[in-house]
Amino acid sequence: MEKVFLKAIHEHQNLIYKICRLYRDTKEDQKDLFQEIVFQLWKAFPHFRGESKITTWMYRIALNTAILEFRKSKPHISYSDQLPDKVSVPGRSEELDQEEQMYQLFRRLNVSERAILTLYLEEYSYKEIADITGITENYVGVKINRIKEKLKSLSNR
Repeated sequence: MEKVFLKAIHEHQNLIYKICRLYRDTKEDQKDLFQEIVFQLWKAFPHFRGESKITTWMYRIALNTAILEFRKSKPHISYSDQLPDKVSVPGRSEELDQEEQMYQLFRRLNVSERAILTLYLEEYSYKEIADITGITENYVGVKINRIKEKLKSLSNR
């Protein structure tokens, strides 16, 4: 059982990383959330019946864990004597900067919108998104349209 679990985590770890980046700002917090998600997956693994795809099951647990941890988390506050003139990270390419901007924009969505958007971007069908999130298939379509409009509005600010 342990080998099957580790293989599944290894094959699908990118989906966990995506969830972590959506729900946490710092690398340290993302690592902590990753560990918590893997722990929750391990606890639930004996109950996985294979009635859905392993990735569907993993997304459901990862999203539920991220949302629960997000609600419990306290804001990270750091203090500095001086404000920097410009924030820059040496060695980052323009593509990585654009990706980070995209994640920052996504983090401005509420937790349920992030969950739906993540699944939509992973090309899950409306039915699969409905199964994972527990809303109706029609409402998934409505939510996706609203999320698109909200993202357009947020990106124009």
